[in-house]
Amino acid sequence: MADIDKTSTRRGLMLVLSSPSGAGKSTIARHLIDQDPDIRLSISVTTRGRRPSEIDGVHYHFIGKDAFAKMRDEGALLEWAEVHGNLYGTPRGPVEALLEAGKDVLFDIDWQGADQVAHAMPEDLVRIFVLPPTMRELAARLERRAEDTPDVIRQRLLNARAEIAHWRDYDYVVINRDLQTSLEKAKAILYAERMKRARHTWLEAFVADLLTQD
Repeated sequence: MADIDKTSTRRGLMLVLSSPSGAGKSTIARHLIDQDPDIRLSISVTTRGRRPSEIDGVHYHFIGKDAFAKMRDEGALLEWAEVHGNLYGTPRGPVEALLEAGKDVLFDIDWQGADQVAHAMPEDLVRIFVLPPTMRELAARLERRAEDTPDVIRQRLLNARAEIAHWRDYDYVVINRDLQTSLEKAKAILYAERMKRARHTWLEAFVADLLTQD
């Protein structure tokens, strides 16, 4: 029997990272993308304004509310949510194409989006919730980021407690005390999930062939 191309027969998985704003999910996501050639970032659309450090089409697709509503109403979004008064959503088409091509897709989304994805495509989903070590440290990280006004920071801290209440909905929890340790934990989770038998359809043919051998 010819060798089976395992890279082309593994269906990709969807890796969701969620956390309160400032807890570190986006930094972990960026390092995973930079270090792993088999994972792609799902780029969300959003109606919020672009921050000075952000690039349209790289961090988000920044669109107007009318364009967002059109995508939502036409079923072109895998998930969408309103966060801090702004709308965020994940285009469905690019995600499904990547999964079929055997690539993993990383989602940097909140618990509302994760819940919708879980209902839409539960078999492909792996969820990690990133917690701050303390609420005081969370506040300090938001202040060091220096991208939000004091009023916005206060609102994010208020919302953080409600967001943290959803930690039990996730498959894994990482307490982000330091970036390197948290990143290694995320890598270990990704590796283990990739190795699950159900994700490797080529094993059926491999085992059948193995059992015919003397």
